[in-house]
Amino acid sequence: MLVLTEMPLSIEELQKKVIRPDAGAVASFVGVTRNYNLGEPVETLFYEAYVPMALKEMKRLVKETKDRFGVIEIAIYHRLGRVGVGEASLAIAVSSAHRQAAFEACQYVVDRLKEQVPIFKKEFFGKTGARWVPNRTT
Repeated sequence: MLVLTEMPLSIEELQKKVIRPDAGAVASFVGVTRNYNLGEPVETLFYEAYVPMALKEMKRLVKETKDRFGVIEIAIYHRLGRVGVGEASLAIAVSSAHRQAAFEACQYVVDRLKEQVPIFKKEFFGKTGARWVPNRTT
């Protein structure tokens, strides 16, 4: 399941999407807006994407990850628009027969998503304005 939305993310719903009878493990990651970055206070983030291309790349990433790690199911939810401090902007859940594959696949999805999927982030600061943040895996 792949979701790009301006609505708050439901982590519980996300995890339910990947639970299967043959899955003994579900690993998840939630990226949350923090209040400070690169020495400046962050007030909010803004995400935008070319949705058709982003979904196409996300589908490719899911297939690649399933093939590489042998996981059962993957769900990715990503916010668009404004995301306030403390709110989730990215949530990923991965199910597999065993925990190691789920952990590794979850991290792989986070890293590749940030590198390859055309979703762009802008940080807004109180008195200093705003800046677009380059895609990175850290």
